[in-house]
Order: sequence, then structure tokens, then C-alpha cells
Amino acid sequence: MPTMVNVRVTTMDAELEFSFPGNTKGRQLIEQVAKTIGLREIWYFGLQFLDSRGCVSWLNADKKVLSQDIKKETPLLFKLRVQFYPEDVGEELIQDITRKLFFLEVKEDILTDEVYCPPETAVLLASYAVQEKFGEYDKSVHRRGYLSSERLLPKRVLDQHKLSKEQWEERIQVWHEEHKSMLKEEAIIEYLKIAQDLEMFGVNYFEIRNKKGTDLWLGVDALGINIYPKEDRLTPKIGFPWSEIKNISFNDKKFLIKAIDKRSPDFMFYVPRLRVNKGILQLSMGNHALYIRRRKPDNIEVQQMKAQAKQERLKKKMERDQLEGEKKKREAIEREKEQMEREKQELMMKLYEFEETTKRAERELQEQLDRAMRLEEERRRVEQEAARLEAERMEAIIAKEELARQAEEQMKSQEQLAAELAEYTAKIVELEEAKRQKEEEAETWHIKATEVEESLLKTKEELQTVRSPTNSAPADRPPSSSSSSSSSSESDHEHSEDNSTHSAELQTQGIDDHRMEEERLTEAQKNLLLKKKLMDLSSDLEQSRDDARKTQNDLLHAENVRAGRDKYKTLRQIRLGNTKQRVDEFEAL
Repeated sequence: MPTMVNVRVTTMDAELEFSFPGNTKGRQLIEQVAKTIGLREIWYFGLQFLDSRGCVSWLNADKKVLSQDIKKETPLLFKLRVQFYPEDVGEELIQDITRKLFFLEVKEDILTDEVYCPPETAVLLASYAVQEKFGEYDKSVHRRGYLSSERLLPKRVLDQHKLSKEQWEERIQVWHEEHKSMLKEEAIIEYLKIAQDLEMFGVNYFEIRNKKGTDLWLGVDALGINIYPKEDRLTPKIGFPWSEIKNISFNDKKFLIKAIDKRSPDFMFYVPRLRVNKGILQLSMGNHALYIRRRKPDNIEVQQMKAQAKQERLKKKMERDQLEGEKKKREAIEREKEQMEREKQELMMKLYEFEETTKRAERELQEQLDRAMRLEEERRRVEQEAARLEAERMEAIIAKEELARQAEEQMKSQEQLAAELAEYTAKIVELEEAKRQKEEEAETWHIKATEVEESLLKTKEELQTVRSPTNSAPADRPPSSSSSSSSSSESDHEHSEDNSTHSAELQTQGIDDHRMEEERLTEAQKNLLLKKKLMDLSSDLEQSRDDARKTQNDLLHAENVRAGRDKYKTLRQIRLGNTKQRVDEFEAL
């Protein structure tokens, strides 16, 4: 009986532990994992492990598990991951669990910047991720801060913009509110449909050199093989669809690709390590097989899966429509209830107002009665006051007569005083006139004395002049002048490898290949409203962006946008010309 081996397999949302016989092949192990989690679209997935040198490798489905270079530990550790990507997620991914696993992995790649995503698209994708987790937005449930603990955006995007966490959450919430009535499964596929338009989606990159020794990137994806310059993994320069490739092989570190076009030379490049060539061969064979499979009628299994998925989604849609109908009925009942409640409140308010009006009228009546009593008291008080004032008036008349008599006597006395005052005034005028005359006389004598004094001084000066001999004037001294100025200035300051040849024939006969992928449009181009919203959000974020923190990928993406390029337009461009021309172009890089 074979020895049992313990294994731990981690998926994007679960962890499995079980045992398998020591002679189990890779395919059997993958199928066991898939069966455990209910996964049927197994052809997209593989098991990753760390080899004895600590490098990530894919489990070979055709070899025994224990014969592969797996790091020896107990239990053996594997990760179930997406190995091959579809061309169109909306058309090809069937099961909900397949879509969920793709969603979780692609989301992680975007958040860790393994796949470059511009800021405005990152916000939109985050809103679909929120819809997938929280469901439809409900302001009574999703209160402010409901996204505070969520990891929603790449660190690069957060670092490049001067926005608080709350401001980011507000922008994501606006999009979340718009995903009304969207099922979580629908949010997942919408996320993937937008993510697949990103330039790095589904591409496996390998460092290579051409014959001239130029360092380049080789990109292997669902549609073919593309060549990228070393400094740019967003925009390939040369492309070869799988339909043009006949054979792929490698010997040691040299990789050779033979084209179907017999006029074209072999497409050859070099890699730094043998295991890189093994990885390229493995991914090329798998992607090519799926490329051919997509261009042939679906087999019975896939047809059954699609029919089942369609039936399940139709059932969910009917359930959702039923729920929506019940929700609308409930909302209508709630609105009617609210209307009745409002009418009740209005009637209660009118009753309250009537009671208040009655109380106010009673208060006013009582106030009128109180006012009448106060007026009666005021009348009595006024009559008393009038009697008192009449008595005071009579007293005032008597006093007035007495004052008039006294005033008459005072008048006589004042006339006598006025006569005396006139007499004294005349005398004062005479004395002031005499004083004025004396002052004028004194002023005249003062002027005469001044004139005499000036005459005396003049006479003294003339006498002094006569006595002194005449002296010559001293010569003027010439002014002395001496000036000097000076200025100064200052001055500043690998292991041995297997050399056997590995080869794979890529059959392309009997397929219907119109290379429709070259005519595809991005989701934003299909949806003009979405495109406008993304442009508006981009303009909004541009105002808070710190240009000094832009990465090389940001600059490359901005240049592609300015040039009007997208993933599919670039694909058309890099496939122009025949295979020979593109191989020659590769050799000339």
C-alpha cells in the first residue's frame, strides 16, 4: 500500500488539509482539490509551490507529485491559483466559484500593484468590490465610516494623492450607491470585465535577450506572445498570435519559436536560467490549448455547465425580480403607511392648533376682562387726580397773582438801577478815552527815542572808521583735497543545468480564427456614461495628485492615454505586417 502524504492547499478564500497516496500525479491532486471546493472549470487553474531553491513553480499535471522539485516539508504546501486566463471573462467564465476565485486573485494583484491600475479605475473597481461584500447600498445600514477597515486601493494610489481616508471612502461610496439592485455575482463579473482591459491583466512576464543581447520582456497571455521593452511592461512593441506559431522548443537557455509562415525565420531568444524556459514552455502550451479550444465548438461538459449556469442565473434573476417586486410592494405599503401617518400627524396638528386657538381665545377674553377692570380703576384714579389738579390750579392762580405783584415792584426797582448803570457807563467811557490818548502819546515818545539811539550808534561807527588804518584782506586758502578708495573681492567652491531539448507542436488546423480580439472595445468605450464618469473622476483626482510621486507605469499610462492607445488598439498595431517582418523587427531591437 503506497505511503500517504499530508498536504495543505490554500485557495484565495479557504485552506484545505488532506492526504494523498505517494504515487499520485499532479493532475489527480488538482482534481481532488477542485472536487473538494466544487470547481469544474479546472483548466484555468494550477497548483503553485516553492521548489528546493525557494522559487515559485507550477505543479506538472503529467508527473508524479513527489517526483517534482517540491520543498520537503510536512505537510506539503500548495496554492491554488489562476494559471491561464480567458480572452473574455464575461463569455468564458461559467461557474460562480470560478468567477469568485478569479475576482479574489485579480483584486489582490491590483492592490499589490502586480497589475497596474490607474487611480480612477481603481476607485471604480473598489466600488464593485464593496458591492460584492456589502451588497446594495442602504444608508440606514451603511453609515459613515463603514469602509474604514476595508483595503480598497493600491498603496501607490493612496500615496500619490493628498486625500484623507474619509475623502477616498466618499468617492467609492458615490459609485457604490449607483450599483442599485446589483447581485454580488454580477458585481464580480463587472469587476473582472473592467479589470481585463488593464494592460497587464493575464500576462506572465519573463526576462529575455535577443541575439544582439538587448534586454527585453517576453509576455505570454491568452492571445499569444508579445515583446516588451525592458523599461515598459504596459505597451508591447511586437506581437505574435498563437495562430501564427507552429512549434516551440528550448535547449538549455535558448528558446526557439517556429512560425507557420515558411518565409519567416525562427524566432529565437535567450533566458538567464533553464527553469525560466520550462515555465515559458508550460504556459505557452496551456494558453495555446485554450486558444484552440475557444475557437472550436464547446464540448458536452462545457455545454452542460453553461446550460446549468444559465439556468441558475435565470433562477437567481427570477428570485431577484421577485424580491424586487416584493420590495417595491413593501416600499409602496411603507409609503402608504407613511402617507397615512403624515395625514394623521396633520390632523393631530390641526386639532392641536384648534385647541391652541380656543385656549388663546379664552386667554384673550380673560385679558379683556382684566383690562376692563384695570380701566375702571384707572378711571377712578384719574378722577381723583383731576380733583387734586384742580385744587393745585387754584393755588397756582393765587401764587401767580402774588408773583405778578412782586414782579411789578421789581420792575420799578430795575428802572432805577438802569439809570444808575447808564451814568456809570458814561464815566467809564470817558476814562478809557483818556487812557487811550496817553498810550498814543507814550508810543510817540518811544519811537523818537529809538531814532535817537540808532543815530548815536551810526555816529560811533563813523568815528571808529576814521581812527583805524586800512588793512588788506587776507588771501583765501586753497581748499585741500585728498581722496582714495580701495575695493576688495572674495571667491567661493546558476547551477549546472539540463541540456536536453524540450519541444511542443502547436496544432492550429481546423479552427475558425478571425482574430476578433483585435476589434474589441474596452468596457469604457462600450459604455459612454461610464467613460464620462471615469474622465470626470480622473480630472477630480488630478487636482489632488502629487506629480513627484508618479511611477514609471503612471507616466507610461498617461502617454498611452494622450496617444489614444488602449490594450486592443495596441494589439492591432503590434501585429501589423507578416510574421517575417515582425521577427526581423525583434532581432533589430
